[in-house]
Amino acid sequence: MNNKYHKMKYIVMLGLFAAGVNAADIEAGKAKAAACQGCHGAAGVSSSPLWPSLAGQSAVYIESQLNKFRNGQRDNEVMKPLASGLSDTDIQNISAYYASLHGKSAGSSDANLVKQGKDKAAMCLGCHGNNAQGMGMVPKLAGQHPQYLAKQLTDFKKGARKAPQMNALAQSLSEDDIKAVAAYLGSL
Repeated sequence: MNNKYHKMKYIVMLGLFAAGVNAADIEAGKAKAAACQGCHGAAGVSSSPLWPSLAGQSAVYIESQLNKFRNGQRDNEVMKPLASGLSDTDIQNISAYYASLHGKSAGSSDANLVKQGKDKAAMCLGCHGNNAQGMGMVPKLAGQHPQYLAKQLTDFKKGARKAPQMNALAQSLSEDDIKAVAAYLGSL
């Protein structure tokens, strides 16, 4: 029995060591992310309402989106060539770097629109988390620029961006609903 315990302990320690070998390198990700700063901000917080903030987004989500840009599942004329030049390791490192940063709220200047959006956004929180903080493969929406969020919801509604659950959900939103939901989520 004692021999079995030592073998099990050895296997567990070996597994933990092997998992660490493939761990993402945040510093390498930071260096590689220098090319991303023009749109996504020096600390992952975009100053432009056209581009998402990546700070605090989950590494799993960022990695999946970079892979989608790289393999053409997600279409964007800026991101496709940038992602195409990244290795799997680069993507893991960049994703870990942005996930390690703290996000900042974009805010919203229209309190009435935020109030309207709060009720409508309840349908988002089941998947995106109680505070729209994101959960694993589901992105953080809290604090994103309202204009960026509205564009993404509109793209889901029109089918320009593909995700079955989001495409169906966006169909139920009017243009005014989209603006209100985006304002609320941006205010978080």
